[in-house]
Amino acid sequence: MKKNIFIVLIFIGLMLPETMEAQCAMCRAALESSGDVKAAEGINNGIVYLMALPYILVGGLFYFVYKKMKNRSPEEV
Repeated sequence: MKKNIFIVLIFIGLMLPETMEAQCAMCRAALESSGDVKAAEGINNGIVYLMALPYILVGGLFYFVYKKMKNRSPEEV
């Protein structure tokens, strides 16, 4: 049950990128000094999406390996 809640919370967090601040200091300073808020939001969303995809892929790979290892019989080890 706790595992399902954890997965749902991660999914919700990934669906709300505006709540995450994922800009480096240099990007943030350059975008804030220009005064273009839409460009800053676009860059921030792009960084969040680029950051999330590798974690999702690696997490999926580890989950697949875990399920395969869990379903193995003791004779196969």
